[in-house]
Amino acid sequence: MSTSSGHIIIVVGAGPAGMAVTNMMAKAGHDVIVLNRDIKFGGLAEYGIFPSKLKLRGGLKKQYWDMLEQPNVHYFGNVSVGKGKALTVEELRSLGASAIVFSIGAQGTKTIGVEGDSAKGVFHAKDVVYHFNQLPGFGDRPFDMGKHVAIIGVGDVMVDIAHWLIRYKKVERVTAIARRGPLERKYNPKEIRAVCSNVDLEGLKKEFDRIRQRLEAVAQRPDEVLKGMTDEFIKCEPKISDTRMGFRFLASPKRVLVDASNRVRALELEETKLEPKGEDTAAVGLKQFYEFPVDSVVFAVGDKVDETVGLPYKNGSFVTNPAKTGNDPDDSLFQAYDETSGKIVEGVFLAGWARKASEGLVGVAKRDGEWCAEVVMRYLGGKSQLPKASAGEVLKKIRQMLSTRGTHAVDIKGLRALDAAEKDHAKAGDCIGEFKFTTNSDMLARIEKYAGKSPASVGR
Repeated sequence: MSTSSGHIIIVVGAGPAGMAVTNMMAKAGHDVIVLNRDIKFGGLAEYGIFPSKLKLRGGLKKQYWDMLEQPNVHYFGNVSVGKGKALTVEELRSLGASAIVFSIGAQGTKTIGVEGDSAKGVFHAKDVVYHFNQLPGFGDRPFDMGKHVAIIGVGDVMVDIAHWLIRYKKVERVTAIARRGPLERKYNPKEIRAVCSNVDLEGLKKEFDRIRQRLEAVAQRPDEVLKGMTDEFIKCEPKISDTRMGFRFLASPKRVLVDASNRVRALELEETKLEPKGEDTAAVGLKQFYEFPVDSVVFAVGDKVDETVGLPYKNGSFVTNPAKTGNDPDDSLFQAYDETSGKIVEGVFLAGWARKASEGLVGVAKRDGEWCAEVVMRYLGGKSQLPKASAGEVLKKIRQMLSTRGTHAVDIKGLRALDAAEKDHAKAGDCIGEFKFTTNSDMLARIEKYAGKSPASVGR
């Protein structure tokens, strides 16, 4: 039974942002119902952190267990929300909760729309990250990378992909490709330590010589930029493979070139130059093209939200209120907004990557969730009365809907059973450092076995 005497809040998504919202709302005395697509909670923290960061993952898991075991928090895992899913946005809004927060991440993937991007050997970074973190649907999928892998992008995700390729796949060569120059690289200097012992320093010098004149044309000093870049190669993790890590700057992918079997054989790259753009720079094509032989391509160029969820959507993002409120944090940034009616979607909020796709990692998502919780509490403070429905009534409705649709939702007791089942297995011998079941069916079967009950038993 609930011990809450406050409002009912539905949080869709149990990643760092959703868990931050859940924690703050529960501590404020409200009932929180968490609906999560995955069986396990954690989102980015479970399936997006590089696997070797076990200390970070372990600390987050402990925090999340504590949050979900609060008596006024009710967890439903393995429940997707959206058009044609277990529950729709309209159904959630009809339940009588005071507010609904969508913290479902950015499930769509961006591409740069080049010819051949559906060839064999072309991957999106998110799919690769899901694979080595063993997210169901991805963990047992083959990822044939070949000998030379090109990664499009120079951010932290690129580093994680390169880390996996170098340390665990042990490919011969990895090349990070950037439309702009080395000064505009986006990765965190601390993250590059995972791969810097494999950087081909002689090759990097030659790359700087190749683009030297184009850097100087915008008053950048190549030797200083090179020194600044290589000075970050400190405290490098030990070299355990012979993989050579390289960079190709001022190069814009135009086509993925394939062989007779539609397998990647090369990238067609266009030479670019830098042009000032305010305080930043932009890459401008020079109409000079060449082939760059590779065996596979990973696009690490960001993500977009899932437009099939049923929230107002535009240009890869859910739409938020354009009218600023002047509050801190500003309510408008977190309010879902219907451009057709010109009104906010009453009681519906966005947090984390659902609000701003690919913006930061775990810490940023957590902070965004906390800001969203502040906005929601300000919204609740303006409501004159508590919802007419009780938490028990809302939970009962959710259970009934899921039951009639054959959705096997998993509660906190089921998660404990799954945790025990996975700990009974020896540690996996791969990069993940711990055992995980790679399919939902395996997880549900183990939950049933270890909990001694049907996995269809849902909710607290």
